[in-house]
Order: sequence, then C-alpha cells, then structure tokens
Amino acid sequence: DLCEQLLAAEQSTYHNTLLALRGFCSLHSQDHHRALQDFQRVIEHESPHPSSCIKALCGRGLIRISGGSSYLTALDYITACQLKLDETIFTIKSYVPWNQRGLLLKILQEEGQMMLQKKRYPGGSSIAFQKKQTGLCTSLTLKVFCFVGFFSLSRDAPGVFQLASLLVELDSSDEASQILCADALYQMGRGEEAHKMLSLALSRNPQRAPVLARLALLQLKRGFVYDGNQLLRRLIRIGDSSCLLPVLAIFQDEDRKLLQSHCRWRALAILKGKQEAAAIKEAIAHLSFAILAAGGYAEDCLLTRARCYGRLGQMKTAIFDFNAVLKEDPRNVQALSGRGFVHLSLKQQKEAVQDLISALKVEAGAVIPAILSLKPEAQGLVTGWLLQHGRATLSELVATKDVPGEETLRDLLTMAKALTKIRRAAQHHIFYTDVLMANGEHQEALKHLQEAFGHCPPEDFARARLAVLQLQSRNVAGAAAPLSALARRDEKDLAFLLNFVDTKQQQHLAQAAAQEGKVLMKGHDHQQALGYHSLAVLASRASPRYLRRRAACLMHLKKYEKALKDMEIVIQGHGCNSPKTQAGDHCCQGFLLLALAREEAAVQHYMQALQLDEPLALGTITECPGRESLTKVFHKIAQYNFEKQRYEEAWKITDYGLKIDKSSELQKLKARLKREASSCSIH
Repeated sequence: DLCEQLLAAEQSTYHNTLLALRGFCSLHSQDHHRALQDFQRVIEHESPHPSSCIKALCGRGLIRISGGSSYLTALDYITACQLKLDETIFTIKSYVPWNQRGLLLKILQEEGQMMLQKKRYPGGSSIAFQKKQTGLCTSLTLKVFCFVGFFSLSRDAPGVFQLASLLVELDSSDEASQILCADALYQMGRGEEAHKMLSLALSRNPQRAPVLARLALLQLKRGFVYDGNQLLRRLIRIGDSSCLLPVLAIFQDEDRKLLQSHCRWRALAILKGKQEAAAIKEAIAHLSFAILAAGGYAEDCLLTRARCYGRLGQMKTAIFDFNAVLKEDPRNVQALSGRGFVHLSLKQQKEAVQDLISALKVEAGAVIPAILSLKPEAQGLVTGWLLQHGRATLSELVATKDVPGEETLRDLLTMAKALTKIRRAAQHHIFYTDVLMANGEHQEALKHLQEAFGHCPPEDFARARLAVLQLQSRNVAGAAAPLSALARRDEKDLAFLLNFVDTKQQQHLAQAAAQEGKVLMKGHDHQQALGYHSLAVLASRASPRYLRRRAACLMHLKKYEKALKDMEIVIQGHGCNSPKTQAGDHCCQGFLLLALAREEAAVQHYMQALQLDEPLALGTITECPGRESLTKVFHKIAQYNFEKQRYEEAWKITDYGLKIDKSSELQKLKARLKREASSCSIH
C-alpha cells in the first residue's frame, strides 16, 4: 500500500525503485501476474536505472522458475550480474526468501553447466520456445540485452563465470559452484586460475571424483604427465568414471584428444608389464577413459579392452565391446576373431565357428596367427569345430548337387586352406583335397594330395581320394582296392567320395568290386570280401543283388544285425521280383532272425517263403537250419499262441510246420486244436 501511495504521488522520484519494491511485495503475496507487470515496466523503461533493473531481473527470474523456464531464469541472473555483481548479491540476500534461495541456486548451477556444455543456446530455438511458452518474449528483453551489450553465443563462458562468481559469493563452501566457476575459467582460457580453484576444492575433500577428473585433465594440458597420472589413478581407485562425461562435454577437442592418447598409451604400458588382475583392471579403467574421451567409440581401445575383459573371465562384457566395434565395422577381423575366441572359451560352438569363418573370409592372413597363438588345446578345439562345420557343409553341398553354391565353395576353400596352415594334420589335407574336387579343380587336388602324402599314400582315406582322381582317367580296376579298404573303415566317407564319380563309372566300379568280392568269398577271405561288397552296394546305389551278397558275407562273419538290415532293404523292394526270389529272401531273413533269437518273427518269414515257393523254401530249410530244428521252433511258437488262446494263429503255424516235417509234437498240438475247435462249436 505504501508503494502504491508513493507511486500515485505527483513527484516521480524513485519511480523504478518503487515499482521493483512493489513487484517483490506482490511476488511474496503470490500475485505473480502483478509482480511480473511491475518488473517488466522497470526493465522496459526508456532510461532504465541499473539498481532497479537488477531487482526487477532477480524478481522476474524467480517468477520464471515457477513457470518452468529455468533457462530464462539463468539469463535474467546473468544479466543482473553483468550489470553489477555486488548489487545482485545484495538483492538475492535481501529479497529472495530462504525457502526459495536453495532451489534458485541449484537451478542456476544446472543451467550454467548446460550452457558450458552447449546444451543451451542463447538466441536459438531453445530460448524462443521457452519465451513462447511463458508469453514473455517482448522487446524489453532485447532492450536490456542491448543495454548491457553482452551474452552472444561466442561469450557463453564469461556470462557463466559471472553467474558462478555470484553462486560462490552466496555460498563459498558449495563445491558445485566452485566447479562451475573453474569450468567457465577453463573455457575462457584461464587455466591457471581454474587449476587454483580446483586445488582449493580438492584440499577440502580429497576424494571428490569430479574435481579429480578436471584437475587430471588440466595437469595433462599443462604438461605435468606424472601429476596427471597420479590424479587419474586416484580417480580409478574411487571407481566413478561417469564424472568424466560432463567434464568431456566442457573440454575442447584438442584436450579430449590429449586425454584419449594419454590414457591409451598408459593402458598399453601397463599391459606390457604385469599381467596380474589388478594391473589389467587398471588398464581397463584407462581404456574406458580413452573411449569416453573419443566420444564413446575408439576401435583400438575397444578391442584392447575386450581382450582385457576376456583375460579376467568377464566374457559377456568382452562380447559387448566386440559388438560395439562390429556395429560400426561388420568386417573388422580383430573383432570377429576376438568374439569367436570368447565364444570358444564359453564352449559356444555355433557362434565361435560363425565368427571365425567370417574373419577368415575377410583376411585369413590375420586370423591364422591369432589361432596359432592359442594354447594347443584351444587350437585343437577350434580346428576340430571348423573341420566339423566344413565337412557338414561340403557333404550337404555335394549331396544336393547345389550348383549355385559357388560362394559357399569359395568360403570352404578359404577355410580348408587355413586349416592346412594351422595344423598339418592328415584330415585337414584330405578336407582341402575334397573341396578342390568339389570345385572341379581335379589336377590341383591331385597335386596337393601327392604333396601332402606322396605318390603312394599309406593312409586309407588319402589312397581312396587318389583312386577317385585316377578314375578320371578310366582306371576302374586300380580304384576298386583302395575304395574297398575305405569301405571297411568308413562307409559314410566312401559314399561322400562316390559323389565325384559319374554314374557310368560307378556301375563299372560296382561290377568290378562285386566280382572281386565273389572271388574272395570263394577263398574264404570274408573280411576282405566285405569291403568289396560294401563298395558294390554303395556304387550301385543299394542294388538288391549286391545287398544279398553283402548279407551273405556278413552272415559268414556272424554280423547278423548288419546282415538283417541289408535283407530288410531287399525285402522292402520286392515289388517286381519273382516268387522264387522272394521266397529265398524270406528264408535268409528267417535264418538271420533265428540267429538273433527272434523266433516269432523268423517263423513268419519262413511261412511267407513256404507260401511263395514251397519246394524252394523246403530245399533251403533242409540245407540250413535243418527241418527238424526249425520244426521245433514252429512247435514252440504255435504252443505259445495256443496258450494265449490265439487258436487261429496257432493252427496256421502248426499247419506250415507240418509241411516242413511231420513232427509228432506238432501233430499232437494240431489234434488238441481240433478238439478245442469242436468244443467251441458245441458251446
């Protein structure tokens, strides 16, 4: 009321002062609209009074806090400080209530920090947007700015320094204000003053990470490398590397690069020395600083840090760093092979193989030494997994006759060649030969095979490949022997090799192998004959004729289960065979089942044989296993069915058994079955 009376008086002395005082009175009574009007009138005055303007700016700044315009609040207080710092301090202490002063200081600190980090741009979109939101964008702001003549985009730091000086004066013990002041001094090129202020802050609290980080950077910039290292080590011991982010946002590009190169050099120096866990952890911390200084991505530092994490057993973290590199450069060999080795240590076969193959495709010359640097056990695991994957891929490619598989073959050639350089194992050279054959490079395959094993390889797998390559010159007879030897050892591998032999040659090979097997069977060399018969079966694509011969050979060797499987395939393809042939096959199957003590199934096959061709079946039974012994089996199975009251089946078995031999036991069983049948009819 007193202010209004004085303002209403005719004399206009102290008019702006009274408006400012009335504005604060309205502000304290929560009448923000009227307070803002008074403050605006003071600021818009044609010949503004500095002390009144400072009060009006401070008052308007408080109103803008409640309106959510923190940035504009900071601008008002910076303007006030540049008009007169002491007057601004006095105004805050005199007119801003204690319960609002803490919030005001906090907001000014945060906004000042953001200005230094270039997250606020005076005169840019941010200010325009906030003025539009609060309805305060008028010509008065520009007038005050022109009156003061300050705060263009190029002068953020001086303005923030004024603001920070205000905050320090209001609370000299507040560390955040001291840091803000030091940051502003740094951006103004006054590094020595910034260093003194930070040193003072550190003396009060030696464990403050934000202060240590800034001091370390300043010491490195000043050329005091030892002091910078000591400060960085203290920062590492505290374990708060996140404080570097706001620091790096303030520091200049050249100083960030200085920190990056220094931390990288320091990490590499540590890793060249001790390999203890503590030293590796310190190196990781320096590498993390370097990565942060580079803006979050530094390829060499990420790769080195990933390897360090791997040494410490932190495999998932290592993969995270390798992924960061691969996100930027998917063909980075070191990242691909490094991640592959991590998957190797985690026993993740599929992922490890995928990464290592990708790396080999890009630059095999860099991956091979990396694999050779592994321990022998790890090398064996890597090469074993690569060979297993390569074999499976090649087999699928060859079996499906995949013509568009040129890229896959190129990848397999790269992998196979690398395997021969990593470990000169026979299986690696054989795999490389196979890939060359699949690629149609038969002369190159022959050359490599002879270089690795000589002209007369002692190894069955190598001799078989030499035989296949010789088949290209129509040497069928010479190929049968080594291929039959492979058949005895690994039929799957032989089946794979036969994919490289054309159909006509396979037919000739099957005939030659079957003939040789027959000769060996006559000489009772059944083991040797088995290899030839297996070759005949595979080369003929499971011809029933050759399957029967192999089954006979297996019977001589008492390998009844394998013989049974061959005969099952034969019987499944009976569609166009004569009854006589079918009867013979069922007799053979029945004999094998008897040998395996599967009597009920054996009886069924013998009955089918008798039904198809009784004379032939009886003749075969007479030779083996003998009529009397087989009749006993028929009686046993018939008796079992009788006891289970399966009379019809028992009658059928008894009837066929009597065709083999007029056994008294079978006749008695048949009589019992008749009586049982008549008894059922009466009832």
